[in-house]
Amino acid sequence: MNPKDFVSIRDFSPQQIQDLLLLGRQIKAYPDVYSEALKGKTLAMIFEKPSLRTRVTFDVGIQQLGGFALYLSPAEINLGQRESVYDVAKNLERMVQCIMIRTFAHAIVEQMAEYAGIPVINGLTDYSHPCQAMGDFLTMWEVKGRLEKLKVAFVGDGNNVAHSLLFTGAQLGAEVVVATPPGYEPKADAIAWASERAKETGGSCRIANNAKEAVAEADVVYTDVWASMGQEADAAKRHKVFRNYQVNSELFACAKRDAIFMHCLPAHRGEEVTNEVIDSPRSVVFQQAENRLHIQKAIMLELMKDVVVGPVRPATIPELVHA
Repeated sequence: MNPKDFVSIRDFSPQQIQDLLLLGRQIKAYPDVYSEALKGKTLAMIFEKPSLRTRVTFDVGIQQLGGFALYLSPAEINLGQRESVYDVAKNLERMVQCIMIRTFAHAIVEQMAEYAGIPVINGLTDYSHPCQAMGDFLTMWEVKGRLEKLKVAFVGDGNNVAHSLLFTGAQLGAEVVVATPPGYEPKADAIAWASERAKETGGSCRIANNAKEAVAEADVVYTDVWASMGQEADAAKRHKVFRNYQVNSELFACAKRDAIFMHCLPAHRGEEVTNEVIDSPRSVVFQQAENRLHIQKAIMLELMKDVVVGPVRPATIPELVHA
């Protein structure tokens, strides 16, 4: 791969995305082969937002590659207040070999990548969730055996997950449909980029307001919570707006008979999805969650393999001069 960082799916070519997915499958199949691939290297994990899957998969993943993880909570950094993004980046580049950051504003990740001389991985922003989408498409490939022309119907808020599904689907020639209430569509620039890239790969992306029409003949039905972190104040309003977008047995029946159900988790059971769908034999949500581990190991390996451990030191250390 050419990019130093993993900030957005948009930064890569379709071939680079395919290569990462293939590496993820290889690492999953033969983990022992890669058990010392990043021996002695350290990943700094900056969390401005809490997480179960992101925390565990990055921490365990770097250890399974022979490296170490360092967790940094909001209290320890408090980006933009206690320390600037620039100062954090310049400090960490001298101490660790990669930074994973999970935060709110996408601009913070972009700035961290600009300032740090080491790789930066986007663990989630309000705009995108690229590691999630990569794990999602790895799962689709495993279960369906193909990605080209695969119809993926996302039902719910046009949020960061929807953006990254659009980006990844466009890179891989899939057909992605996002069904959302009027006024909750994905960002215009995300739709425009995905539409243009899909023209090159034979895929397509479309926005709909009718959930049943979007799910019709879908290979994959995907949903997410109606109110993401930071939107709790709007939860009651969103519950009313999105109630016709619940993935239940009736809606799921509109998809193909062998369609699978996906959710990035955590799930609010009884809201965006019913138990009968998320717990059905056609649900792959836990396989999907596991694959975050394998694809992130692939991302870390590609970004960190050539990063030197520690700052450059002189060949010999001069003796101390005593006064």
